[in-house]
Amino acid sequence: MATTYAYKVRDKQGKLLEGTLDAESTTLVANRLRQLGYVPISIDKKSVGMSSEISIGIFKPKIKLKDVAVFCRMLATMINSGLQILRALAILEQETENKALAQVIGEVRGDIEKGASMTQAFARHPKAFNRLFVSMLKAGETGGVMDSVLLRLAETIEKQVELRGKIKSALTYPVAVFALVLMIVAAMLLFVVPTFTTLYDGLGGQLPFPTRLLIGVSSILTKYFLFVVAFWGIVIFLLRRYVKTEQGRDVKDRILLKIPLFGKLFHKTAVVRFSRTLSVLQTAGVNILESLAITSDTCNNTVMAKAITEIAEGVKVGDGIAKTMEKHSIFPTMVTSMTAVGEETGAIDEMLGKVADFYEQEVEAMVDALTSLLEPLMIVVLGGAVGGMVVALYMPMFNIINLIE
Repeated sequence: MATTYAYKVRDKQGKLLEGTLDAESTTLVANRLRQLGYVPISIDKKSVGMSSEISIGIFKPKIKLKDVAVFCRMLATMINSGLQILRALAILEQETENKALAQVIGEVRGDIEKGASMTQAFARHPKAFNRLFVSMLKAGETGGVMDSVLLRLAETIEKQVELRGKIKSALTYPVAVFALVLMIVAAMLLFVVPTFTTLYDGLGGQLPFPTRLLIGVSSILTKYFLFVVAFWGIVIFLLRRYVKTEQGRDVKDRILLKIPLFGKLFHKTAVVRFSRTLSVLQTAGVNILESLAITSDTCNNTVMAKAITEIAEGVKVGDGIAKTMEKHSIFPTMVTSMTAVGEETGAIDEMLGKVADFYEQEVEAMVDALTSLLEPLMIVVLGGAVGGMVVALYMPMFNIINLIE
């Protein structure tokens, strides 16, 4: 039975490297390391247990898209420089700051050492390297252009990270203001309104409706605060569970596309993902049906995914991509027209790339416009919420003489 050995070696440049290898004995490990061009320094049987901090799932750092993009670019540069893949992976395992990614790289390297292909080794880690990554890798491995494919992958992932950043920047301000409004309203209902309630109870008389409503809400929140918190906690938990289901994702994505102001932003973002992914896969030489299947999996929108699936069905029976796209409103006319031109000229990857570039500029312009629009709008919302409560509290003061019995 093979045993896992931890080793320390020096490469041809004298740099110290560490790693693990499965073998029957230390002699076989040493022979394998010498074949790879390393000079063994120490080989020890790896102890079993949870000694590594990243083995504890709760505290395991996440592998971000940005980390994968940096890994792709560095690996492409090393391969282009003539470095052996195993040696390149060993260096990246040591240099990668993200410990979870470093562990995955080590496992990939170990699988390749055991005889697996690069595609097979990376495919065993779908949480770190998605289907798009693996398919592009397979195309590069088959065509012998691994370095250029990895560079293209890095560029694609970097654009995805940039796009996500733009969406987050558009959503951060309204979410932050909404959270601030909730905190202020809760604080007033819990601590300020009860003080006025005591005052008005002593005066007697009929209070204005807004004041009575505010006092009633404050009374419920004060008496049943824990129940209210528990109720909304359960609601949020159930909603998150529902959104993770297929039906829930579909409902969520349809609602997102119809939200005022933000609906167009989410729509254009989905178009960018579709165009960019399909363009990259076609450039790499991936089969059109497989490209459409991968694009459907990675577009991150169920409405778009269903439309792409129908496009794939149309392609199977001989229909063109553009012809099926015309049946779905989620694809703008420009996208359909550009795709049709691409099919006719045999340059669909180039056309889709131009579509992605165009809509990325549209997304950026929309984010800037939304930011400019939302700043004053959120100030009005904040002022309206707080001001409305203050006015409701002080309305009886304007008629205080009539309230005194």
